[in-house]
Amino acid sequence: MDNLLIIKIGGNIVDDATKLAAFLKDFVALPGAKILVHGGGKVATKIGAQLGIASKYVDGRRITDAATIDLVTMVYAGLINKKMVAALQSMGCNALGVTGADANLVPAIKRAVKEIDYGFVGDVKSEQLHTQTWQVLLNNGLVLIVAPITHDEQGQLLNTNADTMAQEIAKALSKFYNVSLLYSFEKAGVLLDVNDDASVVKQLGRDYYQQLKTEGKIFAGMIPKLDNAFAAIAAGVSRVIIGPAEALPALTNGTAGTTITNE
Repeated sequence: MDNLLIIKIGGNIVDDATKLAAFLKDFVALPGAKILVHGGGKVATKIGAQLGIASKYVDGRRITDAATIDLVTMVYAGLINKKMVAALQSMGCNALGVTGADANLVPAIKRAVKEIDYGFVGDVKSEQLHTQTWQVLLNNGLVLIVAPITHDEQGQLLNTNADTMAQEIAKALSKFYNVSLLYSFEKAGVLLDVNDDASVVKQLGRDYYQQLKTEGKIFAGMIPKLDNAFAAIAAGVSRVIIGPAEALPALTNGTAGTTITNE
């Protein structure tokens, strides 16, 4: 099978023009088929404040009401996505910006209301990703830049976690490609001590992960990120690596960050 690289970048890159420009330059230099999944960073919050749309969060998760789904669609799928596409085109990279709604690439369902009503937040219908369309686009040499907006196939757009989007796309396409999934974030990798970038765990298996959670060394936002990573490995993704986007060449060859294993 051909190789496919899927990279997810977050707000620490999206919010910093200098870091984003450097990352995109490194991204263009990577060989082969590739997909970039991006979050929204603080841009939506900033523009929302200018428009009088207050951001609401519960445990760090955005509540997406009717005004907010319009806002994040405008910012994520529009401003951020198309700026990246334009930058990549200027470097000779034939990029195409998409959302889950485009070509019905990522169908989703509105998250059920339990203890918290997250509003127009989407959970991906894993078994319904349109893998044939993804393959057509990739096999025609397009580099795909994916904004974390999905749809419910009834006309409603939904805000979806970008880490989850990357994981679901990687899982679906691992049946057709040798997929490497890279999660970039602000730390050097999974750390034994969050204040010490030299304490990187080079390889992290399930048992060690559970141990570090029990010891309180892995907590808060790292837990859903790592849960996504282990779900990807269990579903057939060849490699999952977590580390800093600034070290992209080293991440892709496995000499930086934390490599997730299925042990």
